[in-house]
Amino acid sequence: MQVNVLFFARLKEQLGCSSLSLELAEGSNTTQLKAELVSKGEQWTILEESSVLMAVNQQHISDVKSLANGDEVAFFPPVTGG
Repeated sequence: MQVNVLFFARLKEQLGCSSLSLELAEGSNTTQLKAELVSKGEQWTILEESSVLMAVNQQHISDVKSLANGDEVAFFPPVTGG
């Protein structure tokens, strides 16, 4: 199955990309997706920081979520406003 992954703010800058398409095994979840990305190299370990947030199809998640073909997964740092 294919998922679209987006990176925002400092994550985009540190990883050197704003998005990518990734092929995952059927039945994969967000934990497996993150592990796949982290396996790409040392710079990708930033995704393991506890402050990094994740959304699936524009809905913030705080736990493991199953993924489906065509899902959009976004990684972003905490958002503050003023």
